[in-house]
Amino acid sequence: MKMAGNTRDVQTENGDLKPLVVAIETSSRIGSVALAAGHDLLGQATFSAPLRHSAELFPAIVRLLSQSGYGPSDLNQVHISVGPGSFTGLRIAVAAAKAMHLANGVRIVTVDSLDAIAANVTDASPGKAFQESAAQRHLATVLDAKRGQFCTAVYEWIPGNQGPRPAPETSDADYGIPAPAGGLWHKVLPDCLMSATDLCDRFANTDNPILMTGDGLLYHHDRFAVEGVRILDPTFWTPQAAGIHLLGRQKASRDRFADPLSLVPFYLRGPEVTLRKRT
Repeated sequence: MKMAGNTRDVQTENGDLKPLVVAIETSSRIGSVALAAGHDLLGQATFSAPLRHSAELFPAIVRLLSQSGYGPSDLNQVHISVGPGSFTGLRIAVAAAKAMHLANGVRIVTVDSLDAIAANVTDASPGKAFQESAAQRHLATVLDAKRGQFCTAVYEWIPGNQGPRPAPETSDADYGIPAPAGGLWHKVLPDCLMSATDLCDRFANTDNPILMTGDGLLYHHDRFAVEGVRILDPTFWTPQAAGIHLLGRQKASRDRFADPLSLVPFYLRGPEVTLRKRT
């Protein structure tokens, strides 16, 4: 594995030239990074404990590069989870991406964090049983936004042969989110702030329960445990760096790279700031 000629692509063992990509997911409690050559995932490292983003991000990247026979100067692209999510985690990812761009000209791709969570749900139930009722099946991803609200988005299952549809109120997605039974998750409710009660009242369906996933369930599981909602196993809740790469590479293939100068995290709502009273 080595750099090929004067290009920024790397030459894989079978001789193909592909961009070397690092994917960063720090929007959630448990962070991760992944390394890929083009479409091919070379490895993923999950941080050792919650909220270890700043301490483990760069060591994990260096370790993955070393294990695959590359160095930081070989990187061509960085794909990041841009939000919504942890204010600190998102700032870390954006700062890391900008630093890589300034140091090496690495190109940046941004991915919606809620879409990355949806990308976890590719086999939520046995294929045939899911396929029989898939036309009405919906999925909600939730993150805790504090103050009794959640960052949420809702997706509808569509057959994979239809291809991805334009996401509502945004033209920046440019990717298909894989879903069970060979389908895709199509976003029908854009990222927004909503209470658990409002979300359940609007989307709970006793005939075809909406699937629910995301770290917002960690401390608020009971708020969503109502009739017409099926809460998925915790293994589906946390976005993964591999999912960031899965979605990000689709944008990169369409030259949908972010402008490093104007890049900022997507918060949905600003951080809480408490002013200290003067004594």
